[in-house]
This record gives sequence, C-alpha cells and structure tokens, in this order.
Amino acid sequence: MVEKGERSIFAYFPSSTKAENAIEALQQAGFPEASLRRVSRFGAMHDASYDNALTGQAETLTGLALFSANTDRYTNQSERILMAADPSVSGMSARGYGVAGDTPFAVIAFAPEARVEEAVQILEKHGAEV
Repeated sequence: MVEKGERSIFAYFPSSTKAENAIEALQQAGFPEASLRRVSRFGAMHDASYDNALTGQAETLTGLALFSANTDRYTNQSERILMAADPSVSGMSARGYGVAGDTPFAVIAFAPEARVEEAVQILEKHGAEV
C-alpha cells in the first residue's frame, strides 16, 4: 500500500534474474519495499514447490515455463495444451510477446517522493523499462 508522500514505481524486466538483482540493489540503497511479480496472460500463480526444474518437482511442463502450477494435469487438458503452445514456452519471447511492458517480469517498488528518481535510476541500471 502506498503511504502518504510515497510513489509506486512499476518496472519491467526480460528476466527474473535481472529483476531480483534490481530488488537487491534497491534494498541496499534503502528502499525495502519492492516485490517481483510474473506478468502472464493466464490466470496462473508461481508455486516454487512445483515450479522447480532443478529438483524435478514440476507438476507440468507449462508450470516451469508459465508459472502455471495451479493447472493440474488431470482437470483441464485443453487449457494446458493451449498454454504449451504459447511463444514464451520456447524461450523465444523474452520481449514483446503481448504482456504489459512487453516483458514478463514486473518489479513494484515504493519510494518517498524525494527519492523516486534515485530508485528509477537503480532500476534502469539493472535493465528495467520504467
């Protein structure tokens, strides 16, 4: 929630790694309120316990690519097939594939009015489109 005298900043990134690095830099600079969100055209959620390729705990292949762990393999086969056909599954659409800001990861940060430009510069330094 935006407090009086604060502004919200929306920054879009092509990768979660760049977004996470930007959040860390913001926190080191004294901006503690920043969060990472996956922007998706689908009603999906990120569930780290299922969407982890390294541990082999993915419920579905689309869960890994689209963070769609809430679409199980039994109840909606048609939805999963359509999601698997999305360009983002191939990794060929880090930019410009039809989501807000043309990038799939959003950082939402809050900054005091007097420090907004500083926060924006940190985000842009890490590759954000603000």
